[in-house]
Amino acid sequence: MSKFIDRVVLHVSAGKGGHGCSSVRREKFMPLGGPDGGNGGRGGDVILEVDANVHTLLDFHFHPHAKGTNGKPGEGSNKDGKHGTDLLLKVPDGTVVLDNDGKVLVDLVGIGNRFIVARGGRGGLGNAALASKARKAPGFALLGEDGEEGDLVLELKSVADVGLVGFPSAGKSSLVSVLSAAKPKIADYPFTTLVPNLGVVSSGDTTFTIADVPGLIPGASDGRGLGLDFLRHLERCAVLAHVVDCATLEPGRDPVSDVDALEAELAAYKSALNADTGLGDLADRPRIVILNKIDVPDAAELAEMVTTEFTARGWPVFEISAVSRAGLRPLTFALAELVENYRAAHPKAAPTRPVIRPIATNETGFTVIADPEEPGGFIVRGNQPERWVRQTQFDNDEAVGYLADRLARLGVEDELVKQGAVPGAPVTIGHVTFEWEPQISAGVDMVPTGRGTDLRLEQNDRIGAAERKHASRVRRGLLKEDEEQE
Repeated sequence: MSKFIDRVVLHVSAGKGGHGCSSVRREKFMPLGGPDGGNGGRGGDVILEVDANVHTLLDFHFHPHAKGTNGKPGEGSNKDGKHGTDLLLKVPDGTVVLDNDGKVLVDLVGIGNRFIVARGGRGGLGNAALASKARKAPGFALLGEDGEEGDLVLELKSVADVGLVGFPSAGKSSLVSVLSAAKPKIADYPFTTLVPNLGVVSSGDTTFTIADVPGLIPGASDGRGLGLDFLRHLERCAVLAHVVDCATLEPGRDPVSDVDALEAELAAYKSALNADTGLGDLADRPRIVILNKIDVPDAAELAEMVTTEFTARGWPVFEISAVSRAGLRPLTFALAELVENYRAAHPKAAPTRPVIRPIATNETGFTVIADPEEPGGFIVRGNQPERWVRQTQFDNDEAVGYLADRLARLGVEDELVKQGAVPGAPVTIGHVTFEWEPQISAGVDMVPTGRGTDLRLEQNDRIGAAERKHASRVRRGLLKEDEEQE
């Protein structure tokens, strides 16, 4: 038997971007082939899409982790890496996506509606794309970025025109079964229904959906029982129908007190989707009262007595029996009329068109603030400088020098000077802390050096190409240790 799951926590992780390639074209008779390293591929996104064939969040209950594929790294001969494949997750109509703080990110209503919950990381540029007049053959490439990741909450709020509200065993499931082709579980004990049941009802030329929300009890709006889990399924209903058990034998209960108790719960519950649905609070929705089980003689008598009480409130009242099917025809027409009135007042919105927004590449804003934890230190914040830091190979001096040039052109160096930064001051950008050295002369015309090196950085202690060649000739006996090569 399938399980109905209407709330899950989803752990999403988009794919990482592929690293750029640092390569120089090497071909016979072409000593100056130039850089030919390709760019890395973009990481795959994680996307939610509304699908008409999905009715529950059950798949995410058993598979709560979703990850996009990584982009491939670039290669030589100007070969760009392959982009990661997007991960498309199918969700039912009416799924609401929330963040960890309970903030609504998107309300997915309408078949085909999509939302990117995690964007894949950008691929790093290869050295062919980094070549310039100053750097004709860069000895480095940019790293790919990590994809977005985080935890999300998916909640399913049923999309129905009419919501049936009532105490346990009031006959809501029986009413759905006789009005539609739905076959919910029905038994003679309270809380038989543990999940909402949806049915489709046809009345003349009007077709509408009806939802049987599991039995509510006083205190439901405060979380008593499973009230909060079920009340959210009423948020999208245009019409609320009170199903009243007129044959109950419980002491202290009668139709009027039952309706008043549930009205108090509906008024206390605050919908998180008011701004999106435009329906307002549950207390403001149109009401209809259904007095059920009039096939029992005492129940029929009681229904007659309380009808005037409800009509005085301006609510239509219908006496029915889900067992004998008495009174169902006028009830169906009345519900269809209320639904039609709502649809006329709220025309169906046009299908949402996909909007393609290019990824911004000129996010030049940044701020420099004093580091509260490091005396004399500073923190640089901004999308662009933080992204540049993530893309830098810090084991490559030329890449570090390139980062210094970019930050200088952005104005970070000048801003640090204005705020009183001194040589050696710790400067934090993203997850990396530097010792600021203005004498590096960042941003000036670069002096060409060996690939992967930068003369402006004193900490360069790696062996250069000439030294490696000399050591190789010494090992082969072609030169002595103190003899210089020609």
